[in-house]
Amino acid sequence: MTGLDDVITRVHRAEWARLVATLARRLGDLDLAEETAAEAFAAAVEHWPVDGVPPNPGAWLTTTAYRKAVDRLRREVRRADKHREALMLFDTPDPPGAIEDDRLRLVFTCCHPALAMEARIALTLRMVGGLTVPEIARAFLVQETAMGQRITRAKAKIKAARIPYGVPLREDIPARVTGVLAVLYLIFNEGYLASGPEKEAVRADLTAEAIRLTRLVRALLPADGETAGLLALMLLTEARRAARVAVSGELVNLADQDRGAWDRALIAEGHALVRARLASGQAPGRYQILAAINAVHTDARDVRDTDWSQVVALYDQLLRLDPSPIVRLNRAIAVAELDGPQVALAEVDALPLAGYHAYHATRAELLRRLGRSAQARSAYDQAIELTGNTAERAYLIRRRDQLAGR
Repeated sequence: MTGLDDVITRVHRAEWARLVATLARRLGDLDLAEETAAEAFAAAVEHWPVDGVPPNPGAWLTTTAYRKAVDRLRREVRRADKHREALMLFDTPDPPGAIEDDRLRLVFTCCHPALAMEARIALTLRMVGGLTVPEIARAFLVQETAMGQRITRAKAKIKAARIPYGVPLREDIPARVTGVLAVLYLIFNEGYLASGPEKEAVRADLTAEAIRLTRLVRALLPADGETAGLLALMLLTEARRAARVAVSGELVNLADQDRGAWDRALIAEGHALVRARLASGQAPGRYQILAAINAVHTDARDVRDTDWSQVVALYDQLLRLDPSPIVRLNRAIAVAELDGPQVALAEVDALPLAGYHAYHATRAELLRRLGRSAQARSAYDQAIELTGNTAERAYLIRRRDQLAGR
């Protein structure tokens, strides 16, 4: 990547959500906001190599996007009222409402309760998280075309139903927080182990932003258990990031990680949040249970010290809330440590996850432990084919190739 491309990429990450949020709020049109923001960045790619990077790239992009929005509205005679509103863009201050942060405000705005939950999450990941349609499709384990249609339908519903694209009020927050937390969780996951082969294996910008926004949500809803649980889950996961990928660029699994490289401050903060939730006496939600599972892992000084019976018990509790195949797959991994790979493999083989790379990777490891090398190699091949993350692919290839002589 050239130096200029790097500058544009960094500015894009910092300015995209703010631009889209401002334009969408003022114009009342999600599609128009996204299009004019994209046009501004396209103009940067065209002009900056010739004219040089401006002293304030963000201001340059903002001005360009505004002007393009005004020009677009001028050409649409049926939108005269919006044209007049757009002409006032430079003079009208933004009311912050209950949420001052631009990006978080846009997340809450996209997570409108009039949209189905999956549509809210997908739309917000696209508009705010900056994730591509393929990345979002992989997060939902669906085809790209289906996900593209889902996002398009969500935008169309906003427009057809005249859903107000305004600043969320404080009373709007509780009805939208479930979708907001789901969005932040998926943004964090994409950052922690990027699903696209063209991206860095770990995207620290996404994990840091997801944690920052979750902290803001917790400040808005300090008594909400799931918000605290999600923050704890992110912190305990982020604490292991430095040990997650080897210098060679290969993924390092949990058992082989250098636990001395884990961030003890983040672990302490995450454990404190988990203990506070347990002490509250309230029934835990999904994120709180996931945080508790991570607390068990990060409490063990060595993988051999892990309390696998407690991990399985927590997954049993999670299954009552979320009996999904993904949860069952993760539970089976813990069962393998407690009851052996044969018991775990029987549970994994019953799951409808043939299109999910982690399913095949798990089968490969279990078959390997059972000495069924030919079947393990086949499972590794399927996992490698479905894996987008470069570090994970390198790890799986090495594990498969180690079976060559067996």
